[in-house]
Amino acid sequence: MDSMTNWAVFFSAALAINISPGPDLIYIVSKTISGGRKVGVASSLGVCSGAMVHVLAASLGISAILATSALAFGIVKYIGAAYLIYLGVQSFRSGGGSFDICELSDKKMSPWQAFRQGVLVDVLNPKVALFFMAFLPQFVRPEVGHDSAQIFMLGSLVILVAVVVEFLVVMVAVQATAFFRGNRKVATWLDRFSGTVLVGLGVRLALAEKG
Repeated sequence: MDSMTNWAVFFSAALAINISPGPDLIYIVSKTISGGRKVGVASSLGVCSGAMVHVLAASLGISAILATSALAFGIVKYIGAAYLIYLGVQSFRSGGGSFDICELSDKKMSPWQAFRQGVLVDVLNPKVALFFMAFLPQFVRPEVGHDSAQIFMLGSLVILVAVVVEFLVVMVAVQATAFFRGNRKVATWLDRFSGTVLVGLGVRLALAEKG
């Protein structure tokens, strides 16, 4: 595969991966609609920062521990699953309150809180670590050398694509905020849907195998 084809395949795959619905996008959308643009951007930056931890681990070979140790994988997996389920239950129990302007004035999440939650959503998902460890080496060019540096660079580029995609998602979600705040029934169902999906993703993570 020549250099141009290699990059074309890499960026196409990175885009496809980042537009696929998952815990990251669901978290970012829900926080944007309930907290606004700043909270949405902060949650996106948190998720991407968490992903950078996995990229660094992959470049240093630390992710191999999760791939080879059933105990390490299980510990991180169950903590991450519990955290996703916790976020889902919170959203489900909100009953539309996430979009209530009066309630938001008292309980609105700060950008810093959204950032920290975003970091945990990604860091506590061992499947992300395994993904980077499996995906990135496919695009390393042996003739260039410095495999670890290449993995770190490729991982950083995947996250850069994620930042662009997620910021666009935040902008779209911001436009929907007024509609949801003006329609309590729709907001209630959206909270329930978001909560159900997050709980489902948590259960899915809990049942995930290393392979």
